[in-house]
Amino acid sequence: MNYNESKLKVNSELHRLELEVEGSIAFIKYKLDGDMLFLIHTEVPPALEGKGAGSAIVQKALQYAKDNNFKIVPICPFVQSYLKRHKEWNDIIVPGAGKFN
Repeated sequence: MNYNESKLKVNSELHRLELEVEGSIAFIKYKLDGDMLFLIHTEVPPALEGKGAGSAIVQKALQYAKDNNFKIVPICPFVQSYLKRHKEWNDIIVPGAGKFN
């Protein structure tokens, strides 16, 4: 599945970064504290499971953080797992927030 066309939506009311695909919404629950973006929980609806939606929303959330000069605190195990496989994002992780290298 190609997620390049899908845009990340910042839902500040629900504190979610959302990605809508084929009528379903995957999201990452977040908290913003100054310039630190805490990525708390990733949820992918059953219709999108196993299709790369989780990785796509994490990648888009990390790009959003980078574009807005946020440092991330990856609390979500799925985000942590993604970061272990994608070391190119290490520069935006809050120092001491975890070992992903």
